[in-house]
Amino acid sequence: MTSDDSNELDTNELWESHARWWQDAFTDGVDPEYTEQILPLIESGLDGYRRVLDVGTGEGQVARHLVGRGHEVVGIDPVRAQVTEAVRRNRSEAAVPYALAGADALPVATGSFDAAVACLVFEHIDAVDDAIAEVARILRVGGRFLLLLNHPLLQTPGSGWIDDQVIEPPEQYWRVGSYLTEAATVEEVQKGVFIRFLHRPLSRYLNTLAAHHLVLERMEEPSPPAGFLGQAPQYQQADTIPRLLALYCRRDITPSDGSI
Repeated sequence: MTSDDSNELDTNELWESHARWWQDAFTDGVDPEYTEQILPLIESGLDGYRRVLDVGTGEGQVARHLVGRGHEVVGIDPVRAQVTEAVRRNRSEAAVPYALAGADALPVATGSFDAAVACLVFEHIDAVDDAIAEVARILRVGGRFLLLLNHPLLQTPGSGWIDDQVIEPPEQYWRVGSYLTEAATVEEVQKGVFIRFLHRPLSRYLNTLAAHHLVLERMEEPSPPAGFLGQAPQYQQADTIPRLLALYCRRDITPSDGSI
């Protein structure tokens, strides 16, 4: 993982180049974290919310999953290679409409959605304040925003499982990186595949959500699912270290301005 202070590598350009890596390795039932944990969590978290905006839809697996359970879904993504693949895979009778757009400028009407979901997306968004403001804008009062992140504390750049054989007796522990420092990094996630990530402490997200009347109702830090642990033996000793953080927020108004 390398520092990216100069922002020379554009996030969307990297995703355009490496979208196939994501599509092949994490969709259509091949990734146990999605099939065993993420998709069921999103399904339960959005139960009862009919019209949903999938922010950063990628190739559309979250959108397709929700449509298959009776939701009306619109998917947006700024990466053409992802939207093109989402359209190609859109075989449902209740076809998902997709739009090529960034989270900081959502092409939908104010207050027009019951819920929004962003799954492992905000760690790739530079304009986080504008993106959260846009989510708040398009939600009706009382609507839900389900925000899923790589855990900002325990999956911080520089974090990881340490098997220290130098000291006596040997120790195993989870190292936490520079949590309080906001940083952009470009990670080689697979040989020849580079993706840009932005780390922010949890307070950065929560304070920005609150500033835009998105009130935290609940948070979850689930253990890694069994299927993932079965495929990642190096992670076995860290099965109490969550990889995912889920924030359930409600679109509220303040008595002072009554704004929507």
